[in-house]
Amino acid sequence: MRDLVLKMSMSLDGYVAGRRAESDWMFRGGSPDSMAWVRDIVAGAGVHAFGRKTFETISGFWPTAPGPIASPMNTIPKVVFTTQGDFDPRTMPVADPDSPAVATWTGARVASGPLDAEVAALKDEPGGYVLAQGGTDFGRSLVRAGLVDEYRLAVLPVLLGSGDGVFTELRDELDLELVSATAFTGGALGLVYRPKR
Repeated sequence: MRDLVLKMSMSLDGYVAGRRAESDWMFRGGSPDSMAWVRDIVAGAGVHAFGRKTFETISGFWPTAPGPIASPMNTIPKVVFTTQGDFDPRTMPVADPDSPAVATWTGARVASGPLDAEVAALKDEPGGYVLAQGGTDFGRSLVRAGLVDEYRLAVLPVLLGSGDGVFTELRDELDLELVSATAFTGGALGLVYRPKR
């Protein structure tokens, strides 16, 4: 059975989304070594899982994006979690419909059943880990349901003061064990935790 890994970028004060709509703060403290860490996480996945809102936001960007993260983002299969039964990824606008990378986005599988059942089905499939990497609401749902096997957190050297946190709706305290901690040259930290069982 494969794991579900939740990868999130967050501020030092624990927010994954700030007050402003812009998310430029997520790139502060970025450095070649932190980008390599993210690339390795993205490339190691067997499937990428997104909430619908995040999928709609990024699916137009990645098929024509440059850089080393674009290749694994575009070649690894996608699953979109949504409660909207009529969601169809084939209708997503794309910057270049002739790009071969479009197929993994417009051909994304839709998971619209109960969250725990959909995640269990993905975990039962062969291949690399399930990488959930976007959407505050989606991430919060996974955390609240106890479905995350590993947290890979990019903690950035910025304080937001307020915003949305992925851990704000826990039903009880959650003890974690540190797997690794990496300090990057730009000031960010790469933290990997697993829930204590």
